[in-house]
Order: sequence, then structure tokens, then C-alpha cells
Amino acid sequence: MSQRPPSDDLRIDRPDEPSRAIPQDPSAEAATRRKAEPDWARDALLDMARHGLIEQRRSRRWKVFFRLASVALLIWSLTLMTLLFTSGKRSAPSLGKPAAAVIDITGLIAAGEPTEARRVIPQLEKAFKQENIKGIVLRLNTPGGSPVQSSAIFNAILELKAQYPDKPVYAVAEDVAASGGYFIAAAADEIYANPSSIVGSIGVRMDSFGFVEAMEKLGIERRLLTAGDHKALGDPFSPADPEETAYLKGILEEIHAQFIAAVKAGRGDRLADDDMIFSGRFYTGETAMRLGLTDGMDSVRGVILNRIGVKEQVDFTPRRNRLEQLLGMAASDLGSSLFGMARETATPMMLP
Repeated sequence: MSQRPPSDDLRIDRPDEPSRAIPQDPSAEAATRRKAEPDWARDALLDMARHGLIEQRRSRRWKVFFRLASVALLIWSLTLMTLLFTSGKRSAPSLGKPAAAVIDITGLIAAGEPTEARRVIPQLEKAFKQENIKGIVLRLNTPGGSPVQSSAIFNAILELKAQYPDKPVYAVAEDVAASGGYFIAAAADEIYANPSSIVGSIGVRMDSFGFVEAMEKLGIERRLLTAGDHKALGDPFSPADPEETAYLKGILEEIHAQFIAAVKAGRGDRLADDDMIFSGRFYTGETAMRLGLTDGMDSVRGVILNRIGVKEQVDFTPRRNRLEQLLGMAASDLGSSLFGMARETATPMMLP
């Protein structure tokens, strides 16, 4: 019986494979491995390293960005808070020298504007109460506006004049002192203007439009539901009703009569005997002086020096703080776009 030789004695190698029993040169083996190593592996490692560096740079940039944004937000918040609590509260200045208080009435006189009564009247009160203030000058650059706001300021001036009879009030018309602006000016002791100023326009107007025929041509049907026979009074999308038109005209005449009474109370016998003064016409400063609507030609500085007799002047004009301006502009734009066309009736205005 034959015995099987040990496995170590038998080895059959493939012709194309080198024998494992024959040791190879280490340097040759390393060279073989380097040749066998695919190029894509090396490229992948390089790409991974490159992307890692890029991500680190991005991370650092975002950290810097967020830190700067946080600092900017903090500064912005502190600025807004400062403006909110300081700019909106203008205290009356304390001066040792005698001075005149100047209050600008500029732009449209209406609720929500710097010229509204709730802003102007407190500044008037501060000016009258300040001991060193020897007189008040109203600088007018306004076409008018709300009869309610104008009347409230007019009445406040009369009341303050009665409390402080030693402090005169002057109104100076610069570019325009018309309609509601002249309503306020009539409360002053004297009114001055430039020869080219626009003064007067003692009247009341109500603006609206009529779209009935345009809607018919476009085939648009008006669907309006109301509770109350005159709830849609003055609706521009409905035909004009003679009865409603007469009613609105009566409201305008009533407000006009209040305007005329205020002007007569303020100007008295200085007014010329001419009914055209109250027709709504406006005049140049030169013609206004002949009609008794003004007392002469002068400027704000001239009135301070020549009428009040002081050299110093202090600005008591009410102003919005920055936060109110930002929020007010946004709210005004939004309100105008959403509700501008939804007003049920036109509003009486004192405008040229």
C-alpha cells in the first residue's frame, strides 16, 4: 500500500503565475503595487482634502457673517429704542435770553400728519408757558386740509391768547397760506405775507368721481347692498341723486359758514367790504393786503426782529421721531392701497 506524499512536496503552479516559493525583490514588489494602484484613488483623496478645506472656509465665513449680523441687529434695535423714547419727546428749551417761538405749519393739515391738532397744540402750550418766549410766530406753507384739525388749532390759539395776553401771535404766509391754513392764521394777532404768496381760498370742497357711464360701456354691473336709505351717500359708482347732492351741498355750506365766522372773528374790521373774499378765491399777498386778509409784507425773521423785538428764535415745530416715520410710511402706504377706494363718502376739505 502506497503512502500519500506530504502536501508540502506537491505544488502545481500555473505557467503564467510566478512561483510563491521563489522570493521576490522587495523593491520590485513595491513598484508593482504602485503601478497597480489606480489613479482614481489618488484623485479622490485629493478631492476630499480640497472639499474639506472649502467647507472650513465656508464655515468661517458664515460664522463671521452671523456675528456681524448680530452686532448690526443689536445696534439697530438700540437706535430705534433711543429714537422712540427721546426724539418723540421734545421738551421746551430753557433759554436765558428772550426769544421768539417759531412753529411751522407745513403741508397737508390732516390727522396723522405733523400738522394735526394733537401735535401742534401741545407745542403751542409749551411756547406760551415758557417765560423767556416773548411771542409766537406761525410759519405757514400749507394749502389747507381738514376743517376739524384747522378749527381745533384755531380755537386753541384763541384760548392761549386769553390766558397769556402779553404774548402776541403772528402768522407769516410764505409760499401758501390757503384755506385751512388761513383758517389757522386768522387766530393770530397779525398776518404777514410776501407779495407773491398765495393767501385766502376761504371755502370748502368735496371731491368725488362718477363712473356710471364708464361702467355701462364696459358692461360692469354695480351690486350694492345697504341698510339705510342714504348709507351709500355720494357713492361714485351710482347715479347722482339730486336730493343727496343738495344734502351734501348743505353740509359744505354749514362748514363754510363756520369758516367765515372764524375769519371775521379773527380779522374783524380789517376785512374789506367785499363778499368775494369768502367765495373761495385765493389772492397774491399784495392783493390780500388790500382786502384786509393780511396786515402787511414781512418775513419770519423780520417779524421776530421788528414786531416781537428779540433776536433769538426757538423752533417749537412738532416733528415725528424716526420710528414713527418708518412705521407711519408703511402703515400709510398699506392703508392707502387697501382702503383708499373703499371710502363710502368723500370728505369735506379746506383746499384751494
